[in-house]
Formats: sequence, structure tokens, C-alpha cells
Amino acid sequence: MGMSAAFAQEILPASKEKIQEQEQRKETASLLPKNPKKATLLSAVMPGAGQVYNGKTWKVPLLYAGILTDVYFIQYNNRRYESFRDALFALDAGEKNQFPSLNRAALVRNVDYWRQNRDMTLLLLLGIYALNLVDANVDAHLSGFDVSDDISLKVAPQVGTFSSSSLSYGFSLKLNIH
Repeated sequence: MGMSAAFAQEILPASKEKIQEQEQRKETASLLPKNPKKATLLSAVMPGAGQVYNGKTWKVPLLYAGILTDVYFIQYNNRRYESFRDALFALDAGEKNQFPSLNRAALVRNVDYWRQNRDMTLLLLLGIYALNLVDANVDAHLSGFDVSDDISLKVAPQVGTFSSSSLSYGFSLKLNIH
């Protein structure tokens, strides 16, 4: 029993530290006006919902324009891929196809080309979705960032001296926090 009691006493301070760290994280997260997890989850469920939650509704039409344009090109590339694939199958079966001037090698090149385009536009759609999630998360994180006029960074030219006979020219950065 003595060993188990000593062992339990060693664990308690470590667990108290973990609890304090978790409380500090909660306090830090509560300082943000918007919750990044909520914004990301909203955008994951419905693209654009995180942007609306963050008050950046102007981004939603851009997001959906990108998604709809990409969906159009996915369908277009898929239709072209299927027509060349069907023509290749017809040629291999000895039947007439819709591209009588193309030989087998040209049909294979076209099938590969349009399949590759379709696959790349599918990946682009995945990228647009991921960008939607990242944007919602970052906007929520930056919602507490101070962008008032009281903070400014100014770049100004500066002339200085190293000694009595030489001048130095350069730039200075001035950070004003009021």
C-alpha cells in the first residue's frame, strides 16, 4: 500500500499542471471573437458557411463560382473522355466510330488526355474544398487581430554618420503602438 500511495502522489502534480494548461488554452481560445473549430466545421459541412460565420460573406459567391466552374469542366472533360473511349472500343470491335479520321494511336492519346484532364479537375475541386476549410479557420483565428489605426509600421529614409568624415544612407522602420 505504501508504494501505491506514493505513486498516486507523484501523478497528482502532473495532472494539476495538465489541467492548468487546458484552462489556459480555453482562456486563450475564448479571447478570439470567432471560434476557429466552429468555422472549420461549418465550412466542412456546407462550403461557405464558415465564411458567413466569420462575417466574410463576400467570399461565398467566389467560392461557389469556383466550385461550379470546376464541376462544369469535370463534366465536359468526362464527356470528351467517354466519347473517345467509346470510339476506341468501337474501333477495336471493328465497328464504325464517330472519329473515322483517327487511327487507334490517336484515339488512345485522346482517351488518355481527356481522362487526365478530368482527373486533374477533380483534384482541383478537392483543392477548392480544402482552401474553403483553411480560409474559414484562418479568418476565425485572425478575427481577434487588431487592425486599428493605433498600430502602424512606417518605413522612412535615414541619413547617419559613422565618423566625422563619412555619411551612411539607409532605411528605418518605426513601429508605433498607441
